[in-house]
Amino acid sequence: MTKNGQQQDQQLEQTILELLDARSPAATICPSDAARAAYDGEGDGWRALMEPARQAARRLVAAGEVEITQGGRPVDPGEARGPIRIRRVR
Repeated sequence: MTKNGQQQDQQLEQTILELLDARSPAATICPSDAARAAYDGEGDGWRALMEPARQAARRLVAAGEVEITQGGRPVDPGEARGPIRIRRVR
């Protein structure tokens, strides 16, 4: 992984945590919220950050910081298919 890739990964992880900190403890965010917040350009270039944002969420799950949910219930990140939400571990 390149240094820029590592910086992007760390930025996305930090962005996810900051977005969650700014919400109520039970609130969730979408990976697109983090991708949009981390994107520093105009237009829809944030879409290229969607998979990196999902990967950042998976790393935060492994670190015990967040949960990935579907239908309001925690799911194993490796089993999640389709839209996901991210929330702080309860």
